Amino acid sequence: MPKMPKKGDLPSKICAACGLPFAWRKKWERDWDSVKYCSERCRRSSRSASSTV
Repeated sequence: MPKMPKKGDLPSKICAACGLPFAWRKKWERDWDSVKYCSERCRRSSRSASSTV
């Protein structure tokens, strides 16, 4: 079994909604390039904020 990389070695991004950094997750493995938000809550809040403007 291959060794897992350390958490500090994983790629990270800045959330488009809250501005906080978040790290790569296994569930985002196939579409990491299209991930913009750190959580479902940020994704929802960003969508509702843009639709009211």
